[in-house]
Amino acid sequence: MQALKVLSTEEKEALDSPRISTDFTQSDYLGKVYIESYGCQMNFADSEVVTSILINKGYGTTSNISEADTILLNTCAIRDNAENKIRHRLQAFKAIKAKKPDVTIGILGCMAERLKTKLIEEEKLVDLVAGPDSYRDLPNLLDQIENGQKAINVFLSKEETYGDIEPVRLHSNGVGAFVSIMRGCDNMCSFCVVPFTRGRERSRDLVSIIHECTALFNQGYREVNLLGQNVDSYHWINQDSNETVNFAQLLAQTAQIHPDLRIRFSTSHPKDITDEVLHTMARFENICKNIHLPAQSGNNRILELMNRTYTREWYLDRIKSIRAILGEDCGISHDVIAGFCSETEEEHQDTLALLTEVQYDFGYMFTYSERPGTPAAKKYPDDVPDDVKSRRLSEIIDLQRKHSGIRNERLIGRIEKILVEGNSKKSDKHHYGKTDSNKVVVFPKGTEQIGEYVYVKVLSCTTGTLIGELVNS
Repeated sequence: MQALKVLSTEEKEALDSPRISTDFTQSDYLGKVYIESYGCQMNFADSEVVTSILINKGYGTTSNISEADTILLNTCAIRDNAENKIRHRLQAFKAIKAKKPDVTIGILGCMAERLKTKLIEEEKLVDLVAGPDSYRDLPNLLDQIENGQKAINVFLSKEETYGDIEPVRLHSNGVGAFVSIMRGCDNMCSFCVVPFTRGRERSRDLVSIIHECTALFNQGYREVNLLGQNVDSYHWINQDSNETVNFAQLLAQTAQIHPDLRIRFSTSHPKDITDEVLHTMARFENICKNIHLPAQSGNNRILELMNRTYTREWYLDRIKSIRAILGEDCGISHDVIAGFCSETEEEHQDTLALLTEVQYDFGYMFTYSERPGTPAAKKYPDDVPDDVKSRRLSEIIDLQRKHSGIRNERLIGRIEKILVEGNSKKSDKHHYGKTDSNKVVVFPKGTEQIGEYVYVKVLSCTTGTLIGELVNS
């Protein structure tokens, strides 16, 4: 399995390694917890919820695995190699368990939900298995282990949103933070395990979202990323007033917290993103002009097999609306799967043609990986040879690199407003930040501080990064 997004150095390093819990000192009698997070942004946000739950029960956390009394891996199940990475990681824990037999090892998240008791049966090191909707039960599960039992809870809820829990920010640079606005997914894409590992879609209440975002701004954060499997289907009903709030209205209310709070969101679904959302983005300067709009394929037959519920023509109409309402500078990214079941060479060419027509800023690109239990695994043979999948993926990647370069080059000579996020990984003499359209910019340091807005003139670029210099506003 291969995957590629045209990334900056900073983003590559972030994706190549798991994210690890930081140190929060609490009562030592309940022990210290070490957490590694893998996969999507939702998993990282969930680990922050888990940490909050455990700290409130008296646990501490540590970034030093040798100090840990409990080791938790928050896992992804979207592709086979994601699960293989976890199994390989567990092998490294054998030495830890040999030296410290009482250490608890737990698997959280989507892999836990997919495999359930099989994880404990197959991985003898594992003491605890908890799905994405059972994190409130973690203190009880840890108590069970203290009493000499294995512990498992993979119950999927129709109501749980963790909206009342204030996350502990493990994965933040102090500038930007993830805010979950909904959980689960009702889109039964035939290749995807998410509806089975995260359950049915439910939206978090507006009041708690606005409260969390406001608190983040007051704490010094200057960017929030609203997260959901399909943010465009956000739908919350105020039980007191019977008022219905959709995603466009949520965006508007979040943007009005403060003009200096940048708003990003992911992920959008082509069948659900509306012109109302696009006009709301246009109305507020602090809603970033960047949309992740997965295509998956450029061929209608393959889209139907994938149960994506839209056509190529519908998708291109949504792109046309984005460009018309938000302009040519709006950043657009994609997901594409190469070598889905029965995909022909001509259908692959349709995907390449879609990429050429849209000219995305960047994308996540994968070969198809059959996931047990999905509709595709039950109905369609995985019949495209691996070497053909790999060759098609390489062609998609090469084309995307070309388009990323073109999209970056058009910004050379422009002055962009940048939110400073930190030091460049290559040089502590440089800062980096992102443009409104989500492009990483690296520039020599001046007197600016992390978390401040600055103006940068773009001087040159690679396919993944803009290089610039500070200018006066």
